[in-house]
Amino acid sequence: MDASLLPALEDVLLVARSGSVSEAARRLHKTPSAISQQVRRVEEHFGVALFERDGRGVRLSPAGEAALGAITRLFDQAEGVFELLSELAGEPSTTLRLAASDYLGKGLLVPVIRQMLEERAPVRFAITTANSIDAARWVERGEVDLGLASASSAGGDLVKLPLFVQPFLWVGPRQRGKAAALCARLRREPLLRLAPGSLGRRMLDAYLDRERIRPISTIDVSSVSLLVSYVSGGLGVGLAPALALTEVARSRLDVEVAEVEPLPVELMTRENFRRNPIIERFIERLSAEGRRAEQRTRALLEA
Repeated sequence: MDASLLPALEDVLLVARSGSVSEAARRLHKTPSAISQQVRRVEEHFGVALFERDGRGVRLSPAGEAALGAITRLFDQAEGVFELLSELAGEPSTTLRLAASDYLGKGLLVPVIRQMLEERAPVRFAITTANSIDAARWVERGEVDLGLASASSAGGDLVKLPLFVQPFLWVGPRQRGKAAALCARLRREPLLRLAPGSLGRRMLDAYLDRERIRPISTIDVSSVSLLVSYVSGGLGVGLAPALALTEVARSRLDVEVAEVEPLPVELMTRENFRRNPIIERFIERLSAEGRRAEQRTRALLEA
């Protein structure tokens, strides 16, 4: 094994994860030419092309796709070695990289992380906001260790821990008197839509197609929290997961259960993800927070 190639393999991994030489260079505080040189070094050493041009960026070649899993596992194991050596030196520390949608981060992660920080647990958190489909993809590719997401077709090879099951609700500004059903208001009020490619957008589009509803106007929003903000401000009707509505004053909202399938919220990891006592404590507390979240969503439906 030529150990001098390990830094170059790290550059290959960052290019694969970001899809861009310039973005990998930014993250590693290097120049794009230095990153490109390292990638060429690996390709020339093994005589295989790992990337192909894709517009202004790059994408993995078939050989690169085949090698990505092994490269990811290599650096996962390297992180484990550094953590072990820190423990042996009497300074244990764990870094947890997580991806979660905005409302799940607020509803589930915040209480757990605050508690662990107050206890001065030897852990560092690196949290990235992502929709459910991207979160699963990033866990698969090794960009994060844990993904917190609504269950979807993505992430079929991941280890999944169910936390709670939540329904999806139509939500709109509160109307005085006897208000029309929210699904009927879709025909005359602006429709709030999440970004294309997100799980919530797929569910919404499928419902509109099935019911043959064409909204009079649309407002595209980047997150569930922004969707709820629009509705709280008096504008728009949207499809939202129940947990996102549990902390909003009901006096400002009309809600009703949508005719779409409730989905479990899951914590996703790779099969070879190394757990230590700190990580086990984090997962245990997140599971408890999931049970509390299910109680809050049930109370919302009964209100």
